[in-house]
Amino acid sequence: MLFHLVTSESEDETKIIKKNIDGIAIYEEQTSKNIYVEKPDLTTLKKYFEDRNIQKVGFNLSEAYVLLRQNGIKMGNIGFDVEVAAYDIDPTNIKHNLIDIANQYLNIDVSRFIPEKQMNLFDDNSNNNEVGAYIYAIRKLYDILIKKLEENGSLKLFNEIEMPLVSALGEMQYNGMMCDKEELIKFGKELKKEIEELTNQIYDLAGEEFNINSTQQLGTILFDKLKLPGAKKNKKGYSTDVSTLEKIVDKHPIINKILKYRTLTKLNSTYVEGLVPFINIKTGRIHSYFHQTITATGRISSTEPNLQNIPTRDELGKNVKKAFRPQEGYVYLDADYSQIELRVLAHIAHDKNMIDAFNNDEDIHREVAARVFDTPIEEVTSIQRSRAKAVNFGIVYGITAFGLAKQIETTRKEAEDYINNYLEKYSGVKNFMERVVEDAKEKGYVQTLFGRRRYIPELKSSNYMVREFGKRAAMNTPIQGTAADIMKIATNDAYRKIEECSIDAKIVLQVHDELIIEVAKKDAERAKEILKSCMENAMKLDIPLKVEICEATNWYDAK
Repeated sequence: MLFHLVTSESEDETKIIKKNIDGIAIYEEQTSKNIYVEKPDLTTLKKYFEDRNIQKVGFNLSEAYVLLRQNGIKMGNIGFDVEVAAYDIDPTNIKHNLIDIANQYLNIDVSRFIPEKQMNLFDDNSNNNEVGAYIYAIRKLYDILIKKLEENGSLKLFNEIEMPLVSALGEMQYNGMMCDKEELIKFGKELKKEIEELTNQIYDLAGEEFNINSTQQLGTILFDKLKLPGAKKNKKGYSTDVSTLEKIVDKHPIINKILKYRTLTKLNSTYVEGLVPFINIKTGRIHSYFHQTITATGRISSTEPNLQNIPTRDELGKNVKKAFRPQEGYVYLDADYSQIELRVLAHIAHDKNMIDAFNNDEDIHREVAARVFDTPIEEVTSIQRSRAKAVNFGIVYGITAFGLAKQIETTRKEAEDYINNYLEKYSGVKNFMERVVEDAKEKGYVQTLFGRRRYIPELKSSNYMVREFGKRAAMNTPIQGTAADIMKIATNDAYRKIEECSIDAKIVLQVHDELIIEVAKKDAERAKEILKSCMENAMKLDIPLKVEICEATNWYDAK
């Protein structure tokens, strides 16, 4: 069933997606006719959309899924989404709306409707030519995009990973995460009190009151009045960005206060005041959008709000997570892949030393430290392990000696030695990095183990910095992209298994390598088994995938 929902904005604050379904356009294959139904009967829609024998074809089906779900309809057999197909063909092309896709593949400007001879698209004279144009475009794009997916070897990825994921992500948005508004407001009051205290301390140190948020006023205080070193002027005045302030942090106590002030004000505006408006007044939950057509590597992204970006390292910032808690009688199960990108790297690079370390269940960072620093493993210090960890993860992202030196606070020469020693000890990784860049230069793209392509035209740029970015993207994408594909498979499998087993559980969030479900306490142990099995068996590598599962009554304690 090829369809397109016609919607309008809704003022109903209880809705998850604040839109009304005003009509539906359908292409009837048997008669080759377009049918438009205004204010469709929900009972009829339910009959067709929940029928798993009828394949659904359309555009932006993730939103359609939630729109139907909030009307009591759970769409089954999602077979083809034009948006996802275009993304899988070229994930670096950020223009994935229907108008741009039609322009690219059909040479049709949907925004100006269809050429004159195609204007009479509905037999019932409903005068809905724009909707008819969308249906026409989806129908034509279906055949073209299927062929393109076949040509670049990503049809299996599309059918077996991406299309099932539409339902899983739709359910995640529909389920949402329970968020205690009062807890957030309480935390916000604590932040504001601390911000006020910091503000007064900064005024005392400056010797006057001024607008701390004004770059110009702050620059004047720091560099003209207090005569601090490191002043850099631009068109708007003195630069007061984080990197500038961190370089002079030991020159005056006001700098530390300003950096902390910025941290707290951002925390309050983004993660307290920024989250409260997204709490649904009916469900008490935050229903974030989860996108599968945004990132170039295949990772899922979250918006409105971005729940994947809640602070995890800063202890104060982590307090935001205390407001997220399951409903009464339920718990969170937080399942996290252990070092999945390093495991994927070991597998792809066929690096014997790394594979042996993982198969022997060794501490990979300690093992790397022992080799890089030529130290017995039992004598590796915490600093050596920390530096090896930085190299381990840095290698995955194509880190430079300059970048590593800044991260671990050492000299560029030392950082360069660490990287060279690492690549000497892990020759499989070195060979992989060199090979993947050369292949990308020749083919113009790199691939994940599941056939997801990323085109890298930057490798042919005349600009050195752009070429270096291309190299890093070439090295990183097969690793991060494969890890993302594995997580998608695990998400699909867990979602399906939970439904099949009829346990009282639902997936509420995916954060890159981490999957969170909300489950009734009585079903928690069974849910743990499902999560562990689905995630650890998502793909067979030369080394085992390991998952750590934590049970908690709020998100903060889930680690």
